[in-house]
Amino acid sequence: MRRWITVPAVLALAAAGTAVVPATASAATRPAAASQCATDWGSLPKSDRTFTSNQLVNVRTGQNPCYDRMVLDVPGVSDANRIGYQVRYVDELLQQASGTPIPVSGGAVLEIVVTASTMDFGAGKPSYPGQAGQPLPGVDLTGYRTFTDARFAGSHEGYTQLGLGVRARLPFRVFQLDNRVVVDVAHDWGTAG
Repeated sequence: MRRWITVPAVLALAAAGTAVVPATASAATRPAAASQCATDWGSLPKSDRTFTSNQLVNVRTGQNPCYDRMVLDVPGVSDANRIGYQVRYVDELLQQASGTPIPVSGGAVLEIVVTASTMDFGAGKPSYPGQAGQPLPGVDLTGYRTFTDARFAGSHEGYTQLGLGVRARLPFRVFQLDNRVVVDVAHDWGTAG
């Protein structure tokens, strides 16, 4: 009999304890439940063999409760006008044109190659200001859970190569939306949260 009285009392205390959580915490700052972050992305290479001529104009990053995200802005990309890409884990980031090693910090390195140039040939000037071996312009990864470093490797003959340092070899996905290519890397194995 005593057990039946104790269980409701414990449940009531537990419920009361949840009411103490500050109401100011937003959904963006709370960790996501594992079931909300379940993923089967895997860590094997992902690619799209389409080849079209586009220009990379910007690279930006963002955080999600389940993953960190990198977005490559490529105007003109859509379901009807896809661009090619290859994203894969590498032991070392080697610049495509020269084979020069580019150091990227982190427990693992994702090589991202897209069929987009960083040169606006019509205007005779770069469409993206990346410098080989240097951090990506405007990308600040301070406080990111998975991303540790982001480097520009180069642009050569219609291909642009980036290196993304991540905490460890983690599941990732790649997809295209209007005017952009998206790379998401999960925070954990088995879940993205």
